Amino acid sequence: MSVVAVENHGGIAVVRVDNPPVNALSHALRSGLIEAAEKIDADDSIRAAVLICAGRTFIAGADIREFNAAPKEPHLPDTINRIEASSKPWVAAIHGTALGGGLEVALGCHYRVAVSTARAGLPEVNLGLIPGAGGTIRLPRAANPEFALEMITSGKPAGAGAAHDAGLIDAIVPEGQDLETFALSFAADASAKPLPEPLSTRQPATAPTAGWWEQAIGNIEKKAKGQLSPVTAARIVRNGFEKPFAEALADERSAFLELKDGDQSKAMRHAFFAEREMGKVPFVEGAQTRDIHRVAVIGGGTMGAGIAAAALLNGCAVDMIEREEGPAEAGYHRVMGILDSSLKRGLISADKREALENAFTATAGYAKTADADLVIEAVFEDMDVKKAVFAKLDEVTRPECILATNTSYLDINEIAKSVGNPARVVGLHFFSPAHIMKLVEVIRTGSVSPETYGTAFAFAKRLKKNPVYSGVCDGFIGNRILYEYRKVCDFMLEDGCLPQQIDASMRAFGMAMGPFAMGDMAGLDIGWAARKRRAATRDPNERYSRIADRICELGRFGQKTGAGWYDYSGEARGGTPDPLIEKIILEESEKNGIVRREFTSREIQDTVVSTMAAEGQKILEEGIALRASDIDMVLILGYGFPRWRGGPMFMTSNAG
Repeated sequence: MSVVAVENHGGIAVVRVDNPPVNALSHALRSGLIEAAEKIDADDSIRAAVLICAGRTFIAGADIREFNAAPKEPHLPDTINRIEASSKPWVAAIHGTALGGGLEVALGCHYRVAVSTARAGLPEVNLGLIPGAGGTIRLPRAANPEFALEMITSGKPAGAGAAHDAGLIDAIVPEGQDLETFALSFAADASAKPLPEPLSTRQPATAPTAGWWEQAIGNIEKKAKGQLSPVTAARIVRNGFEKPFAEALADERSAFLELKDGDQSKAMRHAFFAEREMGKVPFVEGAQTRDIHRVAVIGGGTMGAGIAAAALLNGCAVDMIEREEGPAEAGYHRVMGILDSSLKRGLISADKREALENAFTATAGYAKTADADLVIEAVFEDMDVKKAVFAKLDEVTRPECILATNTSYLDINEIAKSVGNPARVVGLHFFSPAHIMKLVEVIRTGSVSPETYGTAFAFAKRLKKNPVYSGVCDGFIGNRILYEYRKVCDFMLEDGCLPQQIDASMRAFGMAMGPFAMGDMAGLDIGWAARKRRAATRDPNERYSRIADRICELGRFGQKTGAGWYDYSGEARGGTPDPLIEKIILEESEKNGIVRREFTSREIQDTVVSTMAAEGQKILEEGIALRASDIDMVLILGYGFPRWRGGPMFMTSNAG
C-alpha cells in the first residue's frame, strides 16, 4: 500500500500521507511526494494541491533509523525542491506536529494552514544536527529572524498562534471547522491568484540591525556549553541572510552531513533511542495496572511538596500528611508556592490554580490515607523512621493501596517487611525539585507484585516523568554511581587537585555544575549521613578520604549554612574558594603520605567518566539495571551528564 495517495476534489488535489505512526519521512514517503508533484503538474484538471496527513499528526520528522544507513535517493532537499517548483500552489494542512523535515516540507509548500492546537518546530539540534533540507534558509524567509533563530537553535516547537504571528503559518483554522474542508477552500482561493514567490527566492523577512548576529550567536554559544549543533545552526542561519539560496543550501547540507557523522550526533541519537527504551520492562508485561486518582504524600518538606505538586498538576487529588499542624501548614504553603509559580509563568490558568488548590489538603495525622490509591513516603532518610511510617500505613490504608518510598539509599526490602503484604511496596525515587526533574527510579523489591510495580511505573509516566527500572541496592543506579563519582573526586583532592579545579573541569566537560558546587547546593549533611551509615561495614583496607567529613564536622553543610566546599558569605552567587578548605586538603594529603601532583582537565574528566562506567558495569552485571543505555539516561536525566556525550556507558563503549 502506498504511503502517499492523490485524490481530485473538484480540481483541488488532496495529497494524503499515511505512514504511521508519525508519518516519518521514509524513502517511500519522499518518493511518493515527488510522484504526486509530477502527477499534479501533468493533470490540467487540477488547479492546486492540499498536503494533509492521516493519523494524529502531520509529518513529524525524518526516519531516524535511516541515519545510519547509506543515503538513498531521492534525498529530502530534492523532494522539497520539487514541491516548491510546482506550477500549481501547494497548501500544507497541519495538525498535530510538523517537526524537522516535516516542517521543511511545509516550508516547501506555497502556503501553510494549521489547526489552533498544532505545533511546528525544527528540533534537529536535540539530535546533534541542524535542519538539512533548507529549513535554516526558508524559515527566516517565512518568519522574522528572531523567531527563526530561536526555533532552530533551541529545538523547541512553537504553537500555531505564535507561528502565525511570526509569519510561518498563513491561516489558522477557525474553531469548529474541519482542517481538510478549510484547506480545500483556502487552496481554491489560492488557485485564483498568481503563484506566490517561493521562499527560496525571497529575501529574509527582516534585516537584523548592526551587531545583532554577533550578539545572538555569542549568547547561543554560551548556552550550548560545548554542544556543537546550536552554534553551527546559528552560523548557517546567518549564511542564509548573506549568501544566495543555492550556495546557502549547499553549506547547510554540508554542515548537516558533517554533524550527522560526528560523535555528538551519534551520542544524541543513542540518547534518543535509549530514552524510549527505558519504558520497556519485561517484569510487568501483561500485568493489570490500576488507575491512581488520590495520592497521599507523607512529609511536607521540599521533596514532599514537589511530589505533591507534580501529582496535582497531572490530575490527582492529593493529601499531604505531617506529624503536627505546624509542619503541615508549612508544607501546604510550599505546594501553593509551586502552583503560584506555575500560574505566574503561564503554565496554568487562574481557574486551574483554584481547582488544584481545592484538590489538595495538608493535615496532621494519617486519617486521610484511608482514601488513597497510592501513598508516597518522603520523610527523613532514616530506616527506623521509615519503617515506623510504613507500619502505621499498613494499619490505616486499604489493602489494595500501593505504598511507595522515596528513599534515596535505604534498603526497600527491609522497609517492606514493615507491612503485612510486601507485594504492595515499591520504590519511587524522585529527584529534586520533584515537580521539575524528569527522572524517577522505580525500584523493584524482591516481593513487589507485577501489578504494583506496573502501576507505579505508569503513574510516573502520568506525571510526565521518565521512569527507569532499578533493583534494590545502596543508592540504586544514580546515587550509587554518584557516590563513586564523589569518592574519586575526593581522592583527586588528596592527590593534587582543588575543588574549584575539578568543578571547572567538569563544567568544561558539559556538566551544569561540578561535584563540589553541586554538593554545596544539595547539602553536604546528606552524603555525610550516608557515609556514617556505611562506616560499620566499610573494608578497613579500602581507601577512604576524610576531607568531606572534616568539613561537615565544622558545621559546613553548603549553601544553607553559608559555607561548605566554598564560602557563601560574600556577594559571589556561586561562592568563593576558601583557604580553610585548601588547608584541610593539604593536611589530609600530608597525613596520608601522598605526594601531590598536577592534573590536567582531560585527566580529571577521563577519571570521572571511567569511574562512572566501571560502577555502571557492576550495576548491570548485578541485574540492578536492565540495560547499559538505562544507566546512561539516569546520568543524563537525573545528574546533568551532557546529553551530547551520550552517557558514560556509551562513551566507554565507543572510546577510540
